[in-house]
Amino acid sequence: MDKYTKWKKMMDISTGRQRASLVLKGGKVVNVFTEKIENVDIAIEDGVIAGLGDYDGIENIDVSGKWLCPGFIDGHIHLESSMVSPKEFEKAVLPHGTTTVVTDPHEIGNVAGLQGIDYMLKATESLLLDVFFMMPSCVPATELDESGAALGAEELKPYYDDPRVLGLAEVMNARGVTVGLEGLLRKTQDALNAGKAVDGHAPFLEGKELCAYVCAGVLSDHECSDYHEALKKLARGQWIMIREGTAARNLEALMPLFEAPFYQRCMLVTDDRHPGDLISMGHIDHILRRAVSMGADPVRAIRMATLHAAQYFGLKDRGALAPGRKADIAVLEDLKEFKVAALYKNGIRAASDGQAKQQREAGNVDPSWEEAFPKVFQSFHMDEITEEDIRLEREGYTQRIIQLNPGELLTKERFEPWEDDRKPKELKAGTPAPGVSLERDIVKAAVFERHRHTGHVGLGFIGGYGLKKGAVATSVAHDSHNLITVGTNDRDMVLAANAVRACGGGLAIAADGEITGLLPLPIGGIMTNASAEETEERLKALKEEAARLGVSPDIDAFMTLAFVSLPVIPKLRLTTHGIIDTDKQETVPATF
Repeated sequence: MDKYTKWKKMMDISTGRQRASLVLKGGKVVNVFTEKIENVDIAIEDGVIAGLGDYDGIENIDVSGKWLCPGFIDGHIHLESSMVSPKEFEKAVLPHGTTTVVTDPHEIGNVAGLQGIDYMLKATESLLLDVFFMMPSCVPATELDESGAALGAEELKPYYDDPRVLGLAEVMNARGVTVGLEGLLRKTQDALNAGKAVDGHAPFLEGKELCAYVCAGVLSDHECSDYHEALKKLARGQWIMIREGTAARNLEALMPLFEAPFYQRCMLVTDDRHPGDLISMGHIDHILRRAVSMGADPVRAIRMATLHAAQYFGLKDRGALAPGRKADIAVLEDLKEFKVAALYKNGIRAASDGQAKQQREAGNVDPSWEEAFPKVFQSFHMDEITEEDIRLEREGYTQRIIQLNPGELLTKERFEPWEDDRKPKELKAGTPAPGVSLERDIVKAAVFERHRHTGHVGLGFIGGYGLKKGAVATSVAHDSHNLITVGTNDRDMVLAANAVRACGGGLAIAADGEITGLLPLPIGGIMTNASAEETEERLKALKEEAARLGVSPDIDAFMTLAFVSLPVIPKLRLTTHGIIDTDKQETVPATF
């Protein structure tokens, strides 16, 4: 069918001269342009909305009593953080009304460089879910981190020719931008010259530094944890991505943004979402449900979950139920619980009653991919760890503690007097390590470089984690995804870390000299081939074991730990170089 014939057909259907292949009849349509509810039919042809009004189709589906809205768009997520393959992620989110996501593959990019990005592009190209990409801007996040690759402007630039690449992802090194680092500015300008968007990541940035950041073309931010901070960024022209994920939950603090005029420059995102949360609570629908329960207007909230992301990223073919737009339609039971009765993707029923229609086998790894992307599937290059590797030489009688804040990614700097003069040779196996204090909620932490066989190890202390016994280890450690372990004693820390190393990445718990929980993550050390349900079952068991060992109930044992080594979020982090003061972007001693 030539272009003229195709469009003539659409005109005939729009005007009613010809019947559409599919008509959804009798529903209450959420108009995100007028913020009104319309009682109209929706005519669909070739995956596109041909018209809204009184229509009769070859197939008519009665949706009387239901609300119809655009498919939800997550404007900022890291698919790798779901810990499952892209195909399994799709199966998890379609039943919750999500039809489009914009992902930043910097997790796999930090592990495997361009091979990691190419793997994600390949793994998502045939999905029914539309997956768009933002190129990772900070691989590694800073010079005080060690990743598996370093991606400069020249490596990223060719990707802007791909229609699924929408721009440059969160520019985390905000200070680097404001002081005018050439490499960073080249990245932002390459994206802008290609007509693409540039996302931000700049907690607490304000004043003249914020002006410089925006001047460089960075027009969004998802790190606002305070309403007043968000207002300052809105006032300088940025879009605010209201984040409610697994580790960072900022929705409640940002609820005033759902009011006029602020909501017009806000969208809803998850950033990171574990499989259990996707299964039990949902995706963008969960944010809508919570927002409305706290007083948000449901139609306005839907607009923030659909149209605004489409506008920001220039996706003119979606985000609204209007003629000429994709027939991505969520059929809702109500505008309170946002239960999705059915989901249409490109005019095809993709999910109903909580299940994706196209059930597939778990995973999506073609055997040939392991040969095509060796850096993705063979990502551990380090020696077996010994207790000698994590002995911490005390330099003074004051401990510097990385203090966790429940429900937030931000940490605080805490100081405690050193009260332990034991020497390693005096310790029995499994006894608390020097510097560890169960009474003061202080545990030991270590980060091992695992990409380039450098043998680098960073050591420090963490407060507020709650662990009273044993150790926890994970290779999901943003953004470089080195191997991190925390524990009360060196023996269990080494045991847990070596268990992760042995299976090519994953999560592990050790106690009393034994591995008591393990979840392998063989794809880059951050994802599994297993189904979301199986992954969640094993992850749930791990979290229960962590809780049994004392991890605080208001702490996600693994997601929280994953951010301990991210050196771009205030105040203190731990990388392979040691403790990092992110405000100063320099290392500081664990004891002094």
